[in-house]
This record gives sequence, C-alpha cells and structure tokens, in this order.
Amino acid sequence: MLGSPARWEATVKIRKAVIPAAGLGTRFLPATKAQPKEMLPLLDTPAIQYVVEEAVRAGLTEILIVTGRGKRSIEDHFDRSLELEHFLEAKEKFEDLKRVREISDMAEIHYIRQKDPLGLGHAVSVAEAFVGGESFAVMLGDDIMADESPLLSELLEVHERYGRSVLAVTEVAREEIPLYGIVEPEFVEDRLARVLSVVEKPSPDEAPSNLAAIGRYVFTAEIFDCLRDIPPGRGGEIQLTDGISVLAQQQAVYAWLFEGGRFDVGNKLDYLKATIELALDREDLGEEVRAYLVDVVQRRKLL
Repeated sequence: MLGSPARWEATVKIRKAVIPAAGLGTRFLPATKAQPKEMLPLLDTPAIQYVVEEAVRAGLTEILIVTGRGKRSIEDHFDRSLELEHFLEAKEKFEDLKRVREISDMAEIHYIRQKDPLGLGHAVSVAEAFVGGESFAVMLGDDIMADESPLLSELLEVHERYGRSVLAVTEVAREEIPLYGIVEPEFVEDRLARVLSVVEKPSPDEAPSNLAAIGRYVFTAEIFDCLRDIPPGRGGEIQLTDGISVLAQQQAVYAWLFEGGRFDVGNKLDYLKATIELALDREDLGEEVRAYLVDVVQRRKLL
C-alpha cells in the first residue's frame, strides 16, 4: 500500500469543462440518423443539457463541446432564439420564456469540431488550446447522474486536495466488465485509490478489478502529452484509457469510488429508466406516471 497520498497545493481553481459530443450514436439508429444522440430528449430536456447543468452546479463556467458533422443543433440549442423568445413574450408564456433564456445564459459555451472520428482520447486532445495549460474536467454525455449527484464536485475537491488527475469509478457486474475501461486500483483511503493502470474493455478473466471508469474525469494538463504520444489502441482509435495509463506512470492518478445513481443513456434500457425516474420526480407528471405504471403492471400481470 502507498499510504496517504501526497497533498499538493492547488494554485488555480478549475473553471473549464470539456464535453465530447462527436460520436455517431449508432446504438440509437434510426433516431440518430438526422439528429445528434446528445439531443435525444429525457422528457422535455436534451440529454446534453443535463450535463451542462451539472457542470454549472459544480462551478465550472467555461465549457467546450467537441462536436462533429451533423451536430449543429447542439449549438442552436444553447444559442439565443430571438424569434421564439418574441413569440413566447407575445403569447405571455413567461415561464417558458424564462426557461428558454436560461439555457443560453447558463454558461460560456464554446465549440470545436473533431474532424476525424479517431476515438475519445483524440476528442479530448483537440481541447488542448481551450484548456490553456490548466487542469480541467471531462464529462461524457452518455452518463447522466441521478438526483443532482455531487460527484463532479467531489472529483474537483479531490483534485484540489492532491493536485492530480482523478476519475470516477463504480463497481459493475462481471458480465458488464467488457463494456468499460477497468481500473487496476490500490486503495489509499476508503473511497480513494491510486490508479496503477486502466484496461479498455477487457474480458472478465483479464480484468484487474470490477471498477469501471464512468464518464466524469478531472485531468491535469499533462494528459495532452500522453494522448499525443500513444498509438491507436482498441478499435484502431486513440483511447482515453490508454492515455490515463501512461499518465499514471508519470504522476499519481486517483480513482474516486462513486456510490450514487447514474444512467448510461447510451444504453436503451437505461435511457428508458432515466426517463421514467425523471418523470416520477416531476411535480407536473409524477402522480399520473406513478398511477400509469401501477396500471400497466396490473393489466399485464407483471407481478
């Protein structure tokens, strides 16, 4: 065991987040043939908006969304829509008007294209100029945290304490291991481990643990040197997990064990679960949705 990790004095408070959103979303075809998967709605809100709102709650004020071809609707969503605003104002729909304006005012959002689909590691690497040598957060849009989870704030706090990169991990079932990057951990505190390596989508027999990296990271700027130097990995892509493994050989990288709820909305079943859970939590929908679910169970004799 390494004992307590060395503490570093954080000199700059993290203020930037990078959200990779260049993927093709093939798991949701044909719905994603003409619209980005990040714009698929969870009730009345696009999935990517939940991620941006999570960043804002954690105090991150500058956000870079890495896009690709066919993703213009993401930019339009976070931009002003003067015609819509004028229409809502004329119709005296002031609550809707307030919500629409809040979307464009919530953060300073920038965009850059990943010109070639070379993998998640490459998508992160194109943010180097935006980051400007600072530490930064990476947030994947497929993972939606339940109940306004404090996970991102916890990662930022760990980084401020130790001055090093930290990624969120969660325990997964053995059959789910091949779906994730799996961490080889060395625990130094109850929920904090030193990352010895990360293996991209191993078989259960080859996996060093059942701790899967989920879509929240805080990186030091040295991750860019690692991503620049690694060759293509699994699937012929630049894998973020390979870059993390290289970084872990050069400086401490930590894993924070996440024990809250999350939804992988790139998975159809989790997408449905997230929609139902969000609906149940809504004051305007919860009671009716609950009654409907009870009726479905009774009619279909599911119990």
